[in-house]
Amino acid sequence: MTQHQPDDVLRFAPIDHTNFSQVLELKRPESEDYVAPVVLSLAEAWLYRDEQIIRPFAVYVGEQLVAFVMTSEEQGTRVLDIWRILIPEEHVNKGYGTRIMETMIANARESKEYDALQLSYVPGNDLAEHVYRKVGFKATGVIDDGEIVMRMDL
Repeated sequence: MTQHQPDDVLRFAPIDHTNFSQVLELKRPESEDYVAPVVLSLAEAWLYRDEQIIRPFAVYVGEQLVAFVMTSEEQGTRVLDIWRILIPEEHVNKGYGTRIMETMIANARESKEYDALQLSYVPGNDLAEHVYRKVGFKATGVIDDGEIVMRMDL
């Protein structure tokens, strides 16, 4: 893994009143429609707030917001579902997707709360599939709501 300078460190921050507006401004690249808009993701997080299983995050490098991530814990399974990753166009192809995935994998392993990570992607999203395979996810053979499910055992 590449060594990063302190101001280049990836940081996951909860979404609150200090960054809410900035996070809402994150837009997926115009040429793709694979990831739901942030506003929908935050609405879904709010919808399931009582279960406390959905966690949306703003992802920063230094002080710069570079992505939105949302996870979901599958209750009773010890599986962390990486539900959404949105990297806006100005930050695509800069290695953030790989770094985000590597950080999430390391954090999940370190927590010892999970036995596996799971995610899904829309067929045709070749960039996402490439990153997921590169960091060790494997297709399960399951298609969920038209999306290809991948898993990584920890």
